[in-house]
Amino acid sequence: MLKEALTKVRDLLNGAAWSLYHIVVVALSAGIALSLPAVARNFLAYWSRVENEKIYLIAVEITAAFVLILSFNFIHRSLRDRTLAKMAAGAGLVSFFPRRGRRAQSRIKKLKEKHGTGRTVMVIGSSGYGTFVDQVGDLSTVLEKCLGAKILLVNPYSQEASTRIRAIGDSDFTLESFREEVRQSIELLKRLKAIGKAVKLKLYSDPPLVKLVILGDYLWLQHYHTDLDVQTMPEYVLRHNLKDHGLYTLCYQYFVQKWESAEIPEYDLDTDELVYRGTNGTEVRRERFWPEETSEGVGQGVGDPRLNPDAGMARLIRGYDTELLSDTLA
Repeated sequence: MLKEALTKVRDLLNGAAWSLYHIVVVALSAGIALSLPAVARNFLAYWSRVENEKIYLIAVEITAAFVLILSFNFIHRSLRDRTLAKMAAGAGLVSFFPRRGRRAQSRIKKLKEKHGTGRTVMVIGSSGYGTFVDQVGDLSTVLEKCLGAKILLVNPYSQEASTRIRAIGDSDFTLESFREEVRQSIELLKRLKAIGKAVKLKLYSDPPLVKLVILGDYLWLQHYHTDLDVQTMPEYVLRHNLKDHGLYTLCYQYFVQKWESAEIPEYDLDTDELVYRGTNGTEVRRERFWPEETSEGVGQGVGDPRLNPDAGMARLIRGYDTELLSDTLA
């Protein structure tokens, strides 16, 4: 009831504001029309004095030239901005956040909550921690109000994850902390699934290219720089249009191709296993994801031997050689 009353009051105030606007415009028009004769007489009297004074005449010419320059520059800039705005609208760009200050971050969070409520959230990210695990993350509250989620995160035991972390060069951001962030993201998705959310997770092993969040007709896009934190990169907002020639369609197709790729395994949130499927969607095999003991190679960024066939084969050969040598000495 209170919400409906506030809506009616707001609509009433909006109507009153528009009526007041029209009244002010009509009053100004009438005032200008009534004052024109007096203004004309005063101008003619002033000009009769100015035309005989060279200093005043030069001052008027300089002022007129300055006004003309400003007017032409304003018109040129307006036409250019109009062309750029038309190009941006054709591409589907509706917002741009070059920096993530406090005000910008608060606005981004509110817009994502508005766009994502009651939608199926689709995300391509890195660890997912700063996006929806951290309490100040952009999607920390969106996932609680969405219908479901399809999440693509980086496999923390892949060689690409190790390469990116070494490229960033932050002493506080290590491979172990990255894996812990992924683990916390997975725990959050498990809790969402437990309360009835349709949540699916896949882990890809390619170098992260873009941070992409699809919320209904709006798409949020950031670029992963090779050696910079994604939080320092600008963020773009694209909107879907009926013409299907904007950047929204391109980015959406990119997500769909990544999601449907048979090379990217699905993470089973119930059994903590990677599920590999064939091109027809049938299950091919399962692999246990979290290793019982982290090997030295993992700590150095080599990766889990189950996810690194060369390392696993080398260990198998070394084990076989040791066993053969023991039998010979015996």
